[in-house]
Amino acid sequence: MLSWDDYQDEAPIAKTRIAPALAESPAAYRPYDDLADSDNGADSDGATAAPAAEPAATAAPEPVAPAAVPAVDPNAGAANTAAANETAAKAAAPETVTSAPAAAAQQITDPVARAKQAVAALDATPGLEELEMGAARIQVDEKRMINCRADVNQLVPFKYDWAWQKYLDGCANHWMPQEVNMNADIALWKNPEGLSDDERRIVTRSLGYFSTADSLVANNLILAIYRHITNPEARQYLLRQAFEEAIHTHAYQYCVESLGMDEGQIFNMYREIPSVAKKAAWSINHTQGISDPTFKTGTPEADQELLRNLVGFYCVTEGIFFYCGFTQILSMGRRNKMTGVAEQFQYILRDESMHLNFGIDVINQIKLENPHLWTPEFKQEVTQMILEGTELEIAYARDTMPRGVLGMNAAMMAEYLQFIANRRLAQVGLAEQFPGVQNPFPWMSEIMDLRKEKNFFETRVIEYQTGGALSWD
Repeated sequence: MLSWDDYQDEAPIAKTRIAPALAESPAAYRPYDDLADSDNGADSDGATAAPAAEPAATAAPEPVAPAAVPAVDPNAGAANTAAANETAAKAAAPETVTSAPAAAAQQITDPVARAKQAVAALDATPGLEELEMGAARIQVDEKRMINCRADVNQLVPFKYDWAWQKYLDGCANHWMPQEVNMNADIALWKNPEGLSDDERRIVTRSLGYFSTADSLVANNLILAIYRHITNPEARQYLLRQAFEEAIHTHAYQYCVESLGMDEGQIFNMYREIPSVAKKAAWSINHTQGISDPTFKTGTPEADQELLRNLVGFYCVTEGIFFYCGFTQILSMGRRNKMTGVAEQFQYILRDESMHLNFGIDVINQIKLENPHLWTPEFKQEVTQMILEGTELEIAYARDTMPRGVLGMNAAMMAEYLQFIANRRLAQVGLAEQFPGVQNPFPWMSEIMDLRKEKNFFETRVIEYQTGGALSWD
């Protein structure tokens, strides 16, 4: 067993570039051989290591030793001189020269000794030079949301305190689906007279859409967005968000399993029901561009493609497509129906409200740092995307509410979605497209608005972390 002093003795070696030092002076790495000697060559079960593994450092320099070239007698004739010169030329030929690490590796048969030799030959610099930072420490002004050359592995100093705060809030906002009591929901769902057909349709459609929508969201986060956001504190929140998306998918599965629903029908609904399939297809079409492994930001066209993804992902998928289903399920909870499912949805909605606000901040930060991307043509395109998303969600509302139910109908939901669309447009600095529309469900703002969300964290965080039941006053 090595002591701390043994490691300290090797510290000077780590302060140099390892590969060049090894080539110049293989003997400098004898401490690695000393490590093999320190345990007397015994492995974990007391067996003695093969002797062939010992001469790792001493064998390395032999192929290039000067003694390999015969000495030339100054009194010898021309023939002897020519022969000596030919011998010297052969000795110096490139094909006969082998680097010290390579020569040593060829002669080592013991795996542990080979591992030590590989560590001794490791060059710590490859990959770092692309940061173009040398040994300088990161300064706040060097950080950017995209296309940053600063080291993304250095979390501090923070540039975007809002991103770090959202990460902290997300961590405080932890919950698990199993903490919610589903007994009342199970009894109500299995009772033939417990819910109307329209109410059952809402529950089924909501679980069908959301069960795969959050998987699509998580895929986009992990496979696309995270790679191209070059700010470490923003990435920290993205990691938290990805975990929350997994929790949401788990919650939908937990609801489906608890109610004894047809899992195949629910999880494949995004490929079978047109109003659900169209929303999923729109999200995939507007977010798959940057999922290509060869995609890279750095040009105006590529950077706009990333912005296009963020708008489709945050402003539409999470900012519009989720709102009809959430409103319907939460309305059921307010009427003391399916309270367990409604509680799960309320927890999820509070997560999604933070996701949305984080995404809006990222979009606006990119705009601020790259004003050349926010052209009149691109603003028109973004407006069109938000309007398309609104129309798709209105069509979904009509499909899920062919008649009035739960104190709402499709016309009221259409006005509500237009109200939401105006907010999304305004949040990214674009003109509202539905003047005069009002919020027909003011109670929803108590759950969705950031101001209310902040109050929730400040006053209910302990109960929320332990899965305390929500009140449906």
